[in-house]
Amino acid sequence: MADEIGHLPRGPSRILKATRWSLQGLRAAWLHESSFRLEVYLFVVLAPLGWWLGQTPVERVLLVGSLLLVLSVELLNSAVEAVIERYGPEFHELAGRAKDMGSAAVFVVLANVALTWGAILGPRLF
Repeated sequence: MADEIGHLPRGPSRILKATRWSLQGLRAAWLHESSFRLEVYLFVVLAPLGWWLGQTPVERVLLVGSLLLVLSVELLNSAVEAVIERYGPEFHELAGRAKDMGSAAVFVVLANVALTWGAILGPRLF
């Protein structure tokens, strides 16, 4: 039952429903998005490496967190693409622009990973 403002009630059952919807979204991304699968594989390899190579808790959070950010933005990009595809395969300038911007967002967070890992690990290697 909604309150006076129209929000759904909060509580354990709502949290469980939200968790289920989130897991459905992760499953859909895994099943339908090859880019997401590739980024998960990279995360599985690089996250433990980042945790091991980080010398302080802050370094560990930055190394692993930058990888999690890639997964988050990829999920958002996939959601944008799915909504655009929902309206049909015909080309529209705004649809193409939205898809390009989503792709650019993923590129920017991948550059963030390179910058973060390079700034933290680079001085140790060189």
